[in-house]
Amino acid sequence: MNKVLITGRLTRDPELRVLASGKSVCQFSVATNEYAGHGKEKAEYHSIVAWEKLADICGRYLGKGQQVAIEGRIQTRTWDDDRGQRHWKTEIVAGQVELLSGRRKKDYDAERAADALVAQAAKLDEDTATDLADGDDADSEEAAA
Repeated sequence: MNKVLITGRLTRDPELRVLASGKSVCQFSVATNEYAGHGKEKAEYHSIVAWEKLADICGRYLGKGQQVAIEGRIQTRTWDDDRGQRHWKTEIVAGQVELLSGRRKKDYDAERAADALVAQAAKLDEDTATDLADGDDADSEEAAA
């Protein structure tokens, strides 16, 4: 059985990409702590990859410092570089991601900024409509004179 469950914090913002095939892939890393006794902790860093719809959700809602629970499987990839050297990368392929610390703060800021822009645009539309209405009345009075 190949199953892993970790909880930890994102060490950086996720990187969301769309491949040439049209599939979404999101990569990020999570730090976990192992308690070694005597008040000592040892940090471990895990590379996470999510695909398709889960990748889109991770790219949109996750951010550096957030606490998450990841359930998935371990996968090791190998490839040869330009110099012919072989490389290995072991990562967790996420099957489920649960947000444990709420939305990231900048989402609230972005939402507030977007709401302010919408309100500002609505006010501009109202002002423009009022100016046009006032201008139309003046034009019709000039035409009558």
